[in-house]
Amino acid sequence: MKSRMFKRSVMLRGHKTSISLEAEFWNCFKQIAARERVSVSALITRIDDDREGNLSSAVRLFVLKDLQSRVNPAARFGPSGTQPGSSDAA
Repeated sequence: MKSRMFKRSVMLRGHKTSISLEAEFWNCFKQIAARERVSVSALITRIDDDREGNLSSAVRLFVLKDLQSRVNPAARFGPSGTQPGSSDAA
């Protein structure tokens, strides 16, 4: 399966930047923003605040984690029952 990469211009804290995403990831990302009733820019900013590595990869991982949590709600939590990365995690 081949998917073309598209470069998208987005606003991040009032500055234009670009991310390269496949159309499938971009479409899912826009759906998540709509579902959460936030702008794409607001969601990009939230991801940027928590990311490690490049922004395009962080967006892909965000989309993947969103999908995983909807397919298997228990996947949102680690073995100790806390959200991964929370201060309560072991």
